[in-house]
Amino acid sequence: MSARTVTILGATGSVGRSTLDLIERNRDDFDIVALTARKDIDGLIELATRFRPKRAVIGDPGHYDRLKEALAGTGVEAAAGEEAIAEAAGAGAEWTMAAIVGTAGLKPVMRALEAGGTLALANKEALVSAGALMTKVSAAHGATLLPVDSEHNAIFQCFDRARPGSVRRVILTASGGPFRCRSREAMRAVTPAEAVAHPNWSMGAKISVDSATLMNKGLELIEAFHLFPVEADALDVVVHPQSVIHSLVEYVDGSVLAQLGAPDMRIPIAYTLAWPDRMATPCARLDLVAIRTLDFEEPDLVRFPALALARAALSQGGAKPAILNAANEIAVASFLESRLGFLDIATVAGDVLARYEPDAPASIDEVLEIDREARRLAAEVAGKYRI
Repeated sequence: MSARTVTILGATGSVGRSTLDLIERNRDDFDIVALTARKDIDGLIELATRFRPKRAVIGDPGHYDRLKEALAGTGVEAAAGEEAIAEAAGAGAEWTMAAIVGTAGLKPVMRALEAGGTLALANKEALVSAGALMTKVSAAHGATLLPVDSEHNAIFQCFDRARPGSVRRVILTASGGPFRCRSREAMRAVTPAEAVAHPNWSMGAKISVDSATLMNKGLELIEAFHLFPVEADALDVVVHPQSVIHSLVEYVDGSVLAQLGAPDMRIPIAYTLAWPDRMATPCARLDLVAIRTLDFEEPDLVRFPALALARAALSQGGAKPAILNAANEIAVASFLESRLGFLDIATVAGDVLARYEPDAPASIDEVLEIDREARRLAAEVAGKYRI
């Protein structure tokens, strides 16, 4: 069997590096077409030198000369700029990992779908902001969309896609984050350092904060709506602190199928990388006897209002999910810079969601325009809550 061609968008981040870890362990099975990074020039040079893709692309054009000089004589082509990243995404790799954080990944994701290959999606913002457009393009070009988020990957493994009418409910699990047991009053004093210290998963700062507010789970509800043929009211969330069960699918006969595993992103990445087969990973094996107990509880929407905001955005549809995503990104960035309180993240997002009422986007350019305006409004609103 010939090696599978792969491109990794966002190669220097945690998902990108986890993907490359799996590829390095199975080097003969994969041929790397392109690696991209937005600003991490040192990381990209290191990875490109080590893995020798056909092309390495840095999003910041100011780093082009350094990238070209560092890769001289390696046989790796250097390129720079947002359009170069989009070109790499659409270069025709059989399998593409979309791990660019935020709406910066939207155009590359669309370009990869238009190329008709398999897209492993770790960029939730793209599907939240432009889910209807993405699924339409995917169907039109015969692309395969595989979810990398542990929750959606778990659902994908348990969902009977041949008989979707037999599914009664899809249940996403949430760890509850580091503040699951804190009172709302105590959360007022939460620092960025505390918020990024996730109890189970090793993730980037932004997604760790989203997990702490439960906004991450709200965005995942919107993702699930686009990924699986179920109605919005068939999507549920349950808090499961151990993060052993990654999600569940309930069927009309009362059966519930769940996917379990250690909290290691290499497991869902490996599932998409080898799909429809499976591949070995170095991940820890699950020891249920050692774990002993699995706990579950309802999410508290009073202490964690972000989840309710996401449900409202999903219910209203149109541009609302894109607005929520953009406003949340600005609010989280302000919090990480210690310019906004932890509880004000959801307040800012809710304020922008309530005041901005554009028409539903009909193109990616319209999605990006809505995103820009929502970010502008969020920055304006966040300024009123600065600490």
